[in-house]
Amino acid sequence: MSLTTVPELLAAAEPGGLGAFNVIALEHAEAIAAAAEAAERPAILQISENTVRYHGGLRPLTRACLQIAQDSTAALAVHLDHATSHELIRAAVEVGVRSVMYDGSRLDYDENVRSTAEIAAWCRERGVFAEAELGEVGGKDGAHAPGVRTDPDEAVEFVAATGVDALAVAVGSSHAMHTRDAVLDDELIARLAAKVPVPLVLHGSSGVPDAGLRSAVRAGMRKLNIATRLNIVLAQSVRAELSANPELSDPRRYLGPGRHAVQQEIEHLLRVLGPVS
Repeated sequence: MSLTTVPELLAAAEPGGLGAFNVIALEHAEAIAAAAEAAERPAILQISENTVRYHGGLRPLTRACLQIAQDSTAALAVHLDHATSHELIRAAVEVGVRSVMYDGSRLDYDENVRSTAEIAAWCRERGVFAEAELGEVGGKDGAHAPGVRTDPDEAVEFVAATGVDALAVAVGSSHAMHTRDAVLDDELIARLAAKVPVPLVLHGSSGVPDAGLRSAVRAGMRKLNIATRLNIVLAQSVRAELSANPELSDPRRYLGPGRHAVQQEIEHLLRVLGPVS
């Protein structure tokens, strides 16, 4: 199956939510594709600005993800996540990425609107899906600092002023959680979904339990980003393999089981995010 656009994936995921999973190593990308095929659900392979920095550049991993998505029988897209510079977004689009998230959440409101509107217009001219984050004005951790909540009226104003295609909102989740006990504000999600004219995105979904994810989708959440949970599963598997075999040195012998563990976790999550009653 050829690469699929995010709007097509959002439609294919309905009435469920669309799972978006972060890629740090090639094993992540392979696991996402295999899981989507097994679960027969659409999915997104996401590459963050931090991961680009870790690899010392955008092109090698991004091209690998694009090829994996191209070759998969599942409906997949590749997305640039949490890009804080217009230059990185332009570079990703040049490589072939058709969906990006510009993160201006640490800017003050007026500057966030100006900068987001500029890159959203640039993306729109090229048929690129543009996600953004409203953010906490002046907040160190952006829109996903503990306790921060998105105001529906401000969200409507932000979307109208910027022209973005999707909006990451703060409803009770937080990035990099190692426990799954975040409690989402479903009533706020429903109010946002009723007012905001673009798909809502939940960042920090790793910290939300299965029931909370299902409830968020039911309330109107459309795209749900998961990263830390996959890294925990991978680390647990690799740690177990190396502990059981202290002399093990071939990375295929411990990364292979790690990749399989990540695949199983994604399959489970894709089914959790599937059609809900």
